Amino acid sequence: MRFSLTVSLLFLIVLGIEAQESPLMAEDSLAQSSWVNERYSAMTLEEKIGQLFMISVASSQDKGSTDKLKDLIKEHGIGGIIFSTGGPQRQAKLTNEYQAISKLPLLVGMDAEWGLSMRLDSTYAFPWNMTLGAIKDSTILEKVGYRIGLHTKRLGVHINFAPDIDVNIDPQNPIIGNRSFGEDRDNVAQKGIMFMKGMHRAGILSSGKHFPGHGDTATDSHHALPVINVTRQRLDSVELYPFQKLIDEGLSSVMVAHLNVPALEIKEDLPSSLSEQIISGLLKEEMGFDGLVFTDALNMRGVTDKREEGDVELAAFLAGNDILLMPGNINKAKEKLLAAYERGRITEKRLSASVKKILMAKYKVGLSDYKPVQVQNLYKDLNSLKDDLVYDEAIENAITVIKNNFQLMGIKKLENKKIAYVKFGDANSNSFVEELNKYAKVTQVNGKDIVTLKRELSDYNLVIIGYHKNNSSPWKPYKFSKNELLWLSEIAKQRTSNTILSVFAKPYALMDVASFKSIDGVVVAYQNSDQAQRKTAQLIFGAIPAKGVLPVTAHPDFPVNTSVQLESLKRLGYSLPESVGMSSTKLAEVDRLVNDGLDSLMYPGAQVLIARKGKVIYNEGFGKPTYKSTEKITPDHIYDLASITKILATLPLVMKMEEKGDITLNNTFQELVPEYSDTELKNVTVLKALSHYGRLPAWIAFYVSTLDKDRKPSKDFYRNEPSEGFSFKVSDNLYLTDAYQDSIYNRIGRQRLKSNRYRYSDVAYFVMKKYIEETYRTPLDKLANDFLYKPIGAFNTSFNPLDKFPRNKVVPSEVDKYFRYEIVHGYVHDMGAAMQGGVGGHAGLFSNANDVAKIMQMYLQDGFYGGTRFLDSRTVKKFNTCYFCDKDVRRGVGFDKPQLKEKGPTCGCVSRKSFGHSGFTGTYTWADPEEEIVYVFLSNRTYPTASNTLLVKSGLRTRIQRAIYDAIID
Repeated sequence: MRFSLTVSLLFLIVLGIEAQESPLMAEDSLAQSSWVNERYSAMTLEEKIGQLFMISVASSQDKGSTDKLKDLIKEHGIGGIIFSTGGPQRQAKLTNEYQAISKLPLLVGMDAEWGLSMRLDSTYAFPWNMTLGAIKDSTILEKVGYRIGLHTKRLGVHINFAPDIDVNIDPQNPIIGNRSFGEDRDNVAQKGIMFMKGMHRAGILSSGKHFPGHGDTATDSHHALPVINVTRQRLDSVELYPFQKLIDEGLSSVMVAHLNVPALEIKEDLPSSLSEQIISGLLKEEMGFDGLVFTDALNMRGVTDKREEGDVELAAFLAGNDILLMPGNINKAKEKLLAAYERGRITEKRLSASVKKILMAKYKVGLSDYKPVQVQNLYKDLNSLKDDLVYDEAIENAITVIKNNFQLMGIKKLENKKIAYVKFGDANSNSFVEELNKYAKVTQVNGKDIVTLKRELSDYNLVIIGYHKNNSSPWKPYKFSKNELLWLSEIAKQRTSNTILSVFAKPYALMDVASFKSIDGVVVAYQNSDQAQRKTAQLIFGAIPAKGVLPVTAHPDFPVNTSVQLESLKRLGYSLPESVGMSSTKLAEVDRLVNDGLDSLMYPGAQVLIARKGKVIYNEGFGKPTYKSTEKITPDHIYDLASITKILATLPLVMKMEEKGDITLNNTFQELVPEYSDTELKNVTVLKALSHYGRLPAWIAFYVSTLDKDRKPSKDFYRNEPSEGFSFKVSDNLYLTDAYQDSIYNRIGRQRLKSNRYRYSDVAYFVMKKYIEETYRTPLDKLANDFLYKPIGAFNTSFNPLDKFPRNKVVPSEVDKYFRYEIVHGYVHDMGAAMQGGVGGHAGLFSNANDVAKIMQMYLQDGFYGGTRFLDSRTVKKFNTCYFCDKDVRRGVGFDKPQLKEKGPTCGCVSRKSFGHSGFTGTYTWADPEEEIVYVFLSNRTYPTASNTLLVKSGLRTRIQRAIYDAIID
């Protein structure tokens, strides 16, 4: 063992590197040193010099161009290649071809700062550095670096020229900008270290650039030589600071930029990439860097102007660079390097130091045991769910609120908000608008001129402006147009509304805004990706917290590190299953089961929603509204919820009344309805009735007594149009006499109590409806809407949906051949509720899965949702309690509960604390506080006939529930 360590140490001393400081040392350093020495000894002088060159090639080039590189590999024995634009499949094939003909495996590099998509199509784009710079939790950057590292490794790339650790001082910087982590040196260093560590964990070499710092210039070195005209003290404290920090943490390589830095180089106009003082003196000696030193591309005008072919490459090597990147003319460059060696300008010691470092790097990345790139499954491997998870986490943590007057975000009290969205910018905004509309009705307002726009906006009290710019690269234009700046000012000045500005572009866009005095809220999303748009909408409505910190000065009002931190309002967010410990793969079983139901004709269509830990992770539509429909079910369609009405309309009102003392669980029916004091129902308590242990009949077929001898609606009870005394609308052309409402309650009073056992009953909810409406002198539907649906953002939830929604949004429930004799479409299916004008305490509510989930999530969160406490936690617990389990009655107060024996309303896999309800039309919802799961299943299994009981008999709804629980991985 001592011999091994001694040999390894001697090897490193020969290279002039101290063992503990070499970032290129492999874990098996003895084997590495042996391989390096063997390869170096076997090489000719020309081959050694060939190793110094890394040549550019693009898989987007034609075959003639890419074949030229094969000649260079054979002729010059070049050390590496750097890939530019193209596609992953083409690049993989070229890599294999080039490696196959190279005597020594090639070191393959790429610029993949935000992933391979910086250069390649069909690959994953991670957030830009500026976006990542806004994240407080730097461990997220390690995850990003790791994923990017895995992608580059999968494609046969060994070194990623990243991270860019320029401190972006100049907002007008044309080439860095979004590529920088920001203007705070400590933030840049910290983020760069974590990004680098992630790549190292993946087995990829890192490269800090652009040394000694390209952040404080408005000149692009691709076109001219930028001047960094600051003092050495400033350079040490700002530009050089991140480089030193990363060097101390094991940075693999440094890329030296083409910059004129008078404070570091006394020769006038000498680029830093050719400066011995900067590279050998500053970088290697003063800063102690022992990794690979790359030039920036040597075909850039910032270094080639006024220099002969080959001179640039020679000067770069003499200055201390190890690898000459993208030489202008390799023949001339090699010729001049050979001549310099023969004349003694380049010593063997100098040459071996660079070549052996290159060989060490090749060994470290596994080129001593080279394996070709596998093309199979390449696209899938480079675009995975794990990448989406990391992207989502990064963007959610980056989005930054920099102004929030009146605590406008997250938006609360939705019942008081009328919200408009105005689009600025020339890029897509669909995801933002779609996500906003999951929380409230948000209307996009357009205007051909500012006068028209302001007039249209006068009806709204909150205006959200989204500024959307091209997301394809960080160099795209980002500035507001003159018209947009004017319109922004005019909209914000309107006294009738508050204004939120959401910027989906680099924060420097805000520099041109003259004043933010009238703009109440400003959120910076940095990018216009779908994920950024969706997460920003969620943040605006308080579904996720605001954690980001501004990484640059965006405006005099918003200096670097500006941040308004916001807590979540506990609204449902939307995310990926794995983000909450669920498996997307296993949830595919839900798809299969629902589609089996379609194929088995259990229902024409369905919606299924799954949420966990406050995140909706599955919300899909299946099938069609009817078997003959051409349109497909979407998450926006609304269904007749049937008996789920009980727990989403009547029960929350009863719970609130109980809190206020307007009702108690021990109240009897005669106390609620004095007319029942002389009936058998008089001593039935609220507790027993809502627990379905009140000896009440299951249901009463009120409609039968209103039919004539032909079993059609009798003219004694109905009219075909509304008229005096006939105002209760049952369907399009059927109006019930007003007098029948008393008949309903009189008939209930005449009922005889049944045997003393569990018996599910609708009857109690007729009584609850009557008591609620008489107590507050307000219809049940209005009470529920004002108390719950409007404040919670359940704007797709309503009784009598045709009063609010177009008919094609509502799913039909039956072809009625026994009462209404028409397709029941937009009217409640339940006959008793229909005879109450569509508003029953037990049925009549229509909604979609998303809205149902909001209310169930409110229950799950002990009565709190969206910044509002709807119910006390004590109340939720009281009603979610099984009081008669010892009597073999599983129910809570209103809520259904898990079965007490083998069979029942659930999969048997839920917790005892869980609760929910089902509906006759084929609906079901269940919430489990222990696993924090909300499950919603909506269907119209009653279409075309309620006699279709295949859904009920199959147990499909609870089999889906079982699949959900089987998908839990954490």
